[in-house]
Amino acid sequence: MKATTVTVTVLFVFIVMTSLALVFVKHKSRTLFTELQGLSKAEIFLNEEWGRLLLEQSTVLSHGKVERVARNKLGMRPPEHSQVVVIQ
Repeated sequence: MKATTVTVTVLFVFIVMTSLALVFVKHKSRTLFTELQGLSKAEIFLNEEWGRLLLEQSTVLSHGKVERVARNKLGMRPPEHSQVVVIQ
C-alpha cells in the first residue's frame, strides 16, 4: 500500500504542476496577443503617417513651390545673362 500512496501523491503533484503551467501559458499567450494587437494598431497608424509625409514631401519639393518661395519670400530672381559666367 505504501508504494501506491507514493505513486498517487507523485501523480497528484505532477497534475497540479501541469495545471499551473497551463494557466501560466494561457495567461502569457493572452498577454502577448494583446500586445500584438496594440502593435498592429501602431503599425497601421505609422503606415498612414508615412503616406501623409510622402505626400507632404512631394508637395514641398515640387519645383513650382520652390521657385515661388524663392521669388516671393526670399526675393530671389534668375541671374541676368551678363551675370552668368561659364567655366570650362
